[in-house]
Amino acid sequence: MLLVPLLLAACAESRLAIHAAKRLTEEPEPVKKRSAYKVGQPYQVAGVWYYPRVQPNYNETGIASWYGDPFHGRDTALGEKYDMNELTAAHQTLPLPSNVRVTNLENGRQIVLRVNDRGPFVNGRIIDVSRRGAQLLGFHDKGTARVRVELEDGGPDDEGVAVAAKTPQLEVAGLPAQPKGEVVATSLAPPPGAQEARPRPVAAIGARSSAGASRALVEPAARDAVRTLPIARTQLYVQAGAFTKPDNAGRLAARLFAVAPARVVNVRIDGQPYYRVRLGPLNDVAEADEALQKVIANGIADAHIVVEQ
Repeated sequence: MLLVPLLLAACAESRLAIHAAKRLTEEPEPVKKRSAYKVGQPYQVAGVWYYPRVQPNYNETGIASWYGDPFHGRDTALGEKYDMNELTAAHQTLPLPSNVRVTNLENGRQIVLRVNDRGPFVNGRIIDVSRRGAQLLGFHDKGTARVRVELEDGGPDDEGVAVAAKTPQLEVAGLPAQPKGEVVATSLAPPPGAQEARPRPVAAIGARSSAGASRALVEPAARDAVRTLPIARTQLYVQAGAFTKPDNAGRLAARLFAVAPARVVNVRIDGQPYYRVRLGPLNDVAEADEALQKVIANGIADAHIVVEQ
């Protein structure tokens, strides 16, 4: 009987030693890496150089396209696997990742997409959206659409969620405020024929860095929500250049006269006059693509398609 406690203690020590040895030999679980935020270095595709940069006020109109197979499952420029069923997009120069609000100017549909890839590398396209994005925007079957792309935010994923402020200890320990009078609450029945409104999804949870730049992560449920805006008539143009001196714009317009009738449009941006050289308005994307190729063939590599409301 005296030996029993000693034997039990020895067994317990043996089990503890075995358990400790097992923990030492077990491999730690892999840490799931999050995508790193990056602006990116200049890069070249098909002889064209692209220069990624921070663009806090990015707001551009143009032509969108979409991509699916055979890119599904391949690595994106951010190092993630491309999933054509997710709400993502490719952009040539925005930082990765960024959230952009894309509006189909032809039907008013609007969604938020997460930019995690580079492209499109086709002249006249400003953004490539995933197949799911094209379906929700309503141009999956058509292939292209006139769109507006606006930067919602851009910043590191792991710094994007706002941290809730801690409640001071005095407030935690304090008594809740007491109402001064009797409080009566009741629910009113909806009027006849009315339907109960569903709660709207939260668009984003965000915080501002010390530099003042907005950093927000859009929740997947909110990104999947489609808004529909009023439709305004749009016009397609090919913009060959923009100048601060009218003489330079006039020379370029004369140079392009053999390609197509070009005109000089005078606009003011932040008080500064600009003289844009444009071809159009053009009837559709096919005609705009054809005109763009002719302008580029005449040595104007930075010409692009614009959509004007």
